[in-house]
Amino acid sequence: MRFKSAAATCLAFVAGLLLSPLAQRALAEARAEPAPLQAEVIDLMALGHDDLPATGNPQMRARSLVVTDSGTLGIQSGNVAKHRHMHTTEVQYIIAGSGAMWLGNERREFKPGSLIVIPAGTAHGGTLVHEGPVKALAIKLPPQPPGDIEYLD
Repeated sequence: MRFKSAAATCLAFVAGLLLSPLAQRALAEARAEPAPLQAEVIDLMALGHDDLPATGNPQMRARSLVVTDSGTLGIQSGNVAKHRHMHTTEVQYIIAGSGAMWLGNERREFKPGSLIVIPAGTAHGGTLVHEGPVKALAIKLPPQPPGDIEYLD
């Protein structure tokens, strides 16, 4: 009898969680479809640092350009502390600016036209700017989930 009571309590608890507004919102967000893509031409060279929205990092500005279930593409300008994404591979194409950044355990030089491949879990950032601000096209595969950033010393 004690087992049936515990099982019933457990089932009631799970049902309550599934029916709660918080759980309903989380489930809806998890199932939310990205907005349909629109055909457009974006002049990346015309987008300056101050034209991009501010981020939580005072040195970085960024704007999403394409969001799909498979990946995202955005433009970013500025600098970010050394960090890593455990679940997301990032590819950056440098549009403007030059400098050096951490890529794994090495400091690597980059310039306009450089393609930087950053596998998931690889430390990167900490840019030393020679000419800037640095502007890059950032591709994230799969889309970066919330909390998938770990800042490093």
